[in-house]
Amino acid sequence: MNFNRHIFKQLGAWKTSKTRKPLILRGARQVGKSTLVAGFAEGYQHSILLNLEKPAHRAYFDDFDEVKAIAESLLLANKIPFEAMGETLLFIDEIQESPKAIQLLRYFYEEIPELHVIAAGSLMEFAMKKVQSFPVGRVDFLYVHPLNFSEYLQALGHEAAHKQLQQIPIKASAHKVLLGLFHRYIITGGMPEVVRREVEKSNLADLPNVYESIWQTYKNDVEKYSASDTERKVIMHVMGTAPFYVDQRIKFERFGNSNYRSREIGGAMRTLEDARILRLIYPTTDMHPPIKPDLKKSPRLQFLDTGLVNHTLGIQHELLGLKDFSGAHNGAIIPHLITQEMMSIATFTDHKPNFWVREKKQSSSEVDLVYAYKNFIIPIEIKSGSTGSLKSLHQFVEAADHPYAIRFYGGEFGVAKAVTPGGKPYALLNLPYYLGTRIGEWVEWLVEGKH
Repeated sequence: MNFNRHIFKQLGAWKTSKTRKPLILRGARQVGKSTLVAGFAEGYQHSILLNLEKPAHRAYFDDFDEVKAIAESLLLANKIPFEAMGETLLFIDEIQESPKAIQLLRYFYEEIPELHVIAAGSLMEFAMKKVQSFPVGRVDFLYVHPLNFSEYLQALGHEAAHKQLQQIPIKASAHKVLLGLFHRYIITGGMPEVVRREVEKSNLADLPNVYESIWQTYKNDVEKYSASDTERKVIMHVMGTAPFYVDQRIKFERFGNSNYRSREIGGAMRTLEDARILRLIYPTTDMHPPIKPDLKKSPRLQFLDTGLVNHTLGIQHELLGLKDFSGAHNGAIIPHLITQEMMSIATFTDHKPNFWVREKKQSSSEVDLVYAYKNFIIPIEIKSGSTGSLKSLHQFVEAADHPYAIRFYGGEFGVAKAVTPGGKPYALLNLPYYLGTRIGEWVEWLVEGKH
């Protein structure tokens, strides 16, 4: 089944752009890149779908050195008239199997720009590093993530809930339904194959085999990631232990109670980042845009998908019995998922959010996330209840040059007129957990005074 992904909007803009370049889709294995393009191809008069894992398809690039010859051969083989090239999509899947094909992308742009070309592949980050002459400036990129909550609702066919999710302000009558659906999404996550199985069978008990298959695929790729047996062992150790540290700040030295040194763990982490299985979320100390990560400080660990984390930790059955998810996995699951949601809306850049720290002997502070809007950096806390300590948030607000803050929590939407302990009044926007993908619209609504 094809899902309605928000990236279709960007693909549509790419299709009609007068400066269109060959497009490379980047993302981890099994986040739906191939299915996405197959669905997008239905909007073309003609399409040519190649998979370079197949020798017959790879031969087009092995046998010819000129992109015009490749294009002509493909059009002939697919009985597409040459004059229809401008209404033809060429999708080169698993392009990592041919470094030559990656290099030739620039010439599609320079010599036959009328042909629409999209490329994707497994482990693309590694393949691109091996290309001697990568076509910098001659290709565009889009980033594909697991399904976010908005896409998940559409996959379930719950259009009424999806429509309510888009409302600002959100109706109180929709809160209970949206929160219940989000709780299910917390458990399953957004890997397309998992969501497809859930939609078809509506039985969570059938899903562990799907998660295990995905996870085993990632483990099997370790041989491709690693250059030595030692490196392979370190990567396997990180994969086996990283889920226990999600949403925690980590040290590379002896990570996961191992004897591995900082350099070994750091290398493995960066390799898994290239595979997009995990991400290192770094803190910032900035109070004004642009937000710059401080790479000398300890990062926080973020995984590709919360559903995979729940599976590898073996806590999905435990989560099924919960009504309040705020304490799940020591309180890490909700912040992890909201971070995942915010990352999912970044399609043009490989953007990672940041958290804010002030590390002093007498008054260390840490705010869960920050969001840049115009000349402001907005602090975001993720809390379990309607009340609770906002000490770090207050310290940020008192030092900021604006009176805005956001709290994600398990309650209903509302704006509170709050005051810091130092006496500074500010507007605290309380957002339910399920509004992570809507952060941009809500920040605009708050700051521009639309409330």
